[in-house]
Amino acid sequence: MGAEHASVLEQIGAIARRSIVRTFRQRGLLVFPLLFPLILFAINGSALSAATRIPGFPPVSYRAFALAVPFMQGALFVAVTAGVDLARDIETGFFNRLALTPLRGGALLLGQLGGAFVVACVQAVVYLVVGVASGVGIASGAGGALVLLALSTLIAFGFAGLGTLVALRFGNGEAVQAVFPLFFVSLFLSSMALPRNLIKTPWFHDVATYNPVSYLIEGVRSLIITGWDGQALALGFGFAAALAIISLGASSLAMRSRMART
Repeated sequence: MGAEHASVLEQIGAIARRSIVRTFRQRGLLVFPLLFPLILFAINGSALSAATRIPGFPPVSYRAFALAVPFMQGALFVAVTAGVDLARDIETGFFNRLALTPLRGGALLLGQLGGAFVVACVQAVVYLVVGVASGVGIASGAGGALVLLALSTLIAFGFAGLGTLVALRFGNGEAVQAVFPLFFVSLFLSSMALPRNLIKTPWFHDVATYNPVSYLIEGVRSLIITGWDGQALALGFGFAAALAIISLGASSLAMRSRMART
């Protein structure tokens, strides 16, 4: 039993190393997803600063309020990276060759997400450092900063599972890229730009309230501008964990189905 367990870990490690090396060799998959959220953060932090004068807006700078958004945008890019990498393996036939080996489907799935996980960690650290360097304080302190990194990485891992699911279901990178705008729509139809209690358009408020992305953003945001908000953190970690479990579970079933057809 112990040897079998060790062999599975070795399989995960081997696939993860390949995924990480391949990801870091593709600089375009690293630089643009890293810079684009920061550019929007800089623009919105200045252009939307007047929103802080709205009655009821949190007593912080808009830059502090907006810092949670790059973490979410980075997670969406991680989803595309994970999905496109796996789709490329399927299209080139590498996946078919792996399916003929004793490699376990679960090990292949988790290993494939290794590159996305490392990118998510790097992005989270960079966004946090840039935010602090731009004058944003972390209301929850150093401990809260570590929790923020953990939450944002869990969110990115969950979205990476969605990207992997799309790749397994359709088997091509175009399908993954086609889903990307839908991910971004879910971000814009959330409490990204304003607190939900200040969204006055009824349909927008209702959509943002039922949109799980709102609670992911608010969980990250609470650590930055509020401190230790138990409810916001419970909802943030709860929805992030649910996203990871559901996306990875569905990806595992899709992986099993695709390997069975190979």
